[in-house]
This record gives sequence, structure tokens and C-alpha cells, in this order.
Amino acid sequence: MVAIRDHLIINHRGFVKPVRNALIDMGLSIVDEVWLPSDDLLRKSIACHVWFYDCLRYPWKILRLKQRLQRHGVPLFAWNRDAPHYLNRKAWRLDLLDHFKLLDIYASHTLVDRRRFAPIVLYLPNAADLDIYHPAGNVETVFNRLRHPDNYQYDVSFFGSMTGARYKEDEDRERFFSALSQRLSAIGIRFLFCEAERMSAAEQIRLIQNSRINLNYGARCEYGSPLASGLPERCYGIPACGGFLLCDRRTHARDDFTPGENWAEFDGVDDCVEKITYWLAHFDLARDLAERCHHHVMTHHTYAHRARTLHQTLLDWHQSRRVSA
Repeated sequence: MVAIRDHLIINHRGFVKPVRNALIDMGLSIVDEVWLPSDDLLRKSIACHVWFYDCLRYPWKILRLKQRLQRHGVPLFAWNRDAPHYLNRKAWRLDLLDHFKLLDIYASHTLVDRRRFAPIVLYLPNAADLDIYHPAGNVETVFNRLRHPDNYQYDVSFFGSMTGARYKEDEDRERFFSALSQRLSAIGIRFLFCEAERMSAAEQIRLIQNSRINLNYGARCEYGSPLASGLPERCYGIPACGGFLLCDRRTHARDDFTPGENWAEFDGVDDCVEKITYWLAHFDLARDLAERCHHHVMTHHTYAHRARTLHQTLLDWHQSRRVSA
């Protein structure tokens, strides 16, 4: 009799909590921090997850785990949500990891690097955490309120990390918003660009819903990367709250959204000012797009969707082994 593979080993304390919860809701049992799994556990395990950086730091430890998993037909996978920050690591380490393919499945929210690290590569982007980001009330009532232009305190807002003096990863973002502040002040546009470190989720939602336009620019994990690639969580969280998102141009945006239909973007400070001016002058069109984006996120881009994608990928991996056998 073939054992039911309904256990998932997670050797990473930072694994995404809403995905973890969704996998449990789907019937999987999560087993944490087991580096020497028993034969009985492995017969019941669908996969084992490790932190991508552990593969760089402790390759022999990962190799020993991989060999044990292999004997029981259990795939080893990593979901690299810090990409492409790993490009700041020594290139020879990355090349070795790519060459030897310690992982069976490599998942990431950005695939801009030539390295793939595993035979199976899965584009697995961030998503909306609905336990944190949501309309905070009846959706129809909230959206009706957001349809009235007088119900907003700010024309444009952004909250996020902007402490370039403390973190080099924030320097580019700090420069961008400094330049944008001067441009918007000169034409009388109301804005608030603030540090988010002490903001509660409720305060973030209030700011999103009190701003006609919510910006995204940059991501800490892109420090040292040649281009903006994956979409930060705010790109899903802001629409989940009903806010209108105007995002910097990113390579993976078109994998998840359709420009003009449920996505608005800009390229640089000059274009940002131009797009802000346009969307403020076409408020109804902005709300139409925001509502389409909200619906698209809720139907395609929550962490429950990511959990289903991940689970199906693992099921397909086992099915392909049975077929080849």
C-alpha cells in the first residue's frame, strides 16, 4: 500500500505564515525543523522546504538531507522570497549551487537571473495576506465611499522603509521620494511619504483608503540588482484594501497583471509626476481600475492561491516520478 503523503517538512522558521495556514487548511500536516527525518515520516512526506540561503551557507548539511530525502522519493525545495538580493553573494557560490542542483524545485518571485538552482523552476510571487490587508468593512460600502473624491485626505501617499542613513538598501528609495516631494510640492499636490516601521495594519489600511493614489517604488531585496523585477507584497495588499496602486515599472508585472486593465505603472520621477497628474484628473477611471485590480487580486493573488500552486507543483512532481517508474 502506498502511504498517503500528507506531511510537509519545513526547515525554515521564516516560511510564509498565510501559506502555511492555507496548506494546513488543505489537509497537510506541517512538521518543523527536522533535519534527520525518520523513515516513517519520509514515507508520509510530500516535500521538504529549506531556506535558500542555507543552501549557500551549509551546502554539506543540505546535501546530507537531500540524499536522505532522495532515498524516500521526497523532493527538496526552496522558496526564495529575498531574490534578487542573493546576487550580492559571491558569484562562485551561486554558480556551484546552480551547477550541482541541490534543490529539486526552486521557487521565486523573480526569475531575472540566468541561474535556476533546480531542475524545476516555479514562478511563485508574493500575494495579498487577507488577514492583514482587506477593505476593513463591507466591500460595497467601502467602495462606494472611495468613489467620492472629497473623502480623501491625500492625493498621493507611500509608506515603507526610507531610512537610507541606517540601511543602504533604502538609499535609492529615499532619493526618489525626496525628488518627488519637491516636484509635487511645486504643483500643489497633497502627499504623505512616511516611514512604516511603527505603523499598525489598521493605520496602513486607513492611509491606503485616505489616498487617491498609493505608490510603490523599489524593494529592499533589490539592492545590488540591475533592475526592478518581482512585485513586493504592497502591490497585492494595496488593491486588496481597495486602494489605487501606481507602481514603478517591474519585469514581472505583466505576469500577474494587465496594464490599463488592472495595472498602472510609471518609469522614473518625470513619468511618475505625469501619471499622478493624469490619474488625479481622471479620478473615476482610477477608481474603475482600482476595483478591477481588487477583483483580480482576490481571485488570483492571495496566499491561498500560492498555497494551491505550490501543492499542485508537489503533486505533479510525485506524479511524474510514478509515470517515469
